[in-house]
Amino acid sequence: MSSTVESLWRSVTGSNPDPSDYSGIEFWSNPERAGWLTKQGEYIKTWRRRWFVLKQGKLLWFKDPASASTPDAVPRGVVAVNECLTVKGAEDVLHKPFSFELSTSRDTMYFIAHSEKEKEDWINSIGRSIVQHSRSLADSEVVDYDSRQPVV
Repeated sequence: MSSTVESLWRSVTGSNPDPSDYSGIEFWSNPERAGWLTKQGEYIKTWRRRWFVLKQGKLLWFKDPASASTPDAVPRGVVAVNECLTVKGAEDVLHKPFSFELSTSRDTMYFIAHSEKEKEDWINSIGRSIVQHSRSLADSEVVDYDSRQPVV
């Protein structure tokens, strides 16, 4: 696929992240976790091996480690972990060993690690990041659930 066609395809499928999705994230330096995972495509359900980086509340993916090694690198995709609802094993859904899923209110993404330990390490790292970057009830508005109005 030519780079122009690939760029157009990525923008149409939503896989081409907006630079504001990852600005200020020094993903090339000391990530919380980084490594290879196989990810299922969002629209064409093929499986592709990608280099993933978890840093500062963002899960970013790249074609390979070299394409994630400089400040001007452009990820192929970004997920803000504060938008994630769950991260859990998915062997029962995919019938593939070492698989897990990451769910947001909009969709569910599927991944395959290379071992059970890697799968558990990714689930734990992403889970910790979700907790660290989600807004706690104390930080957000208190809502009166009977009227659905913020309490002042």
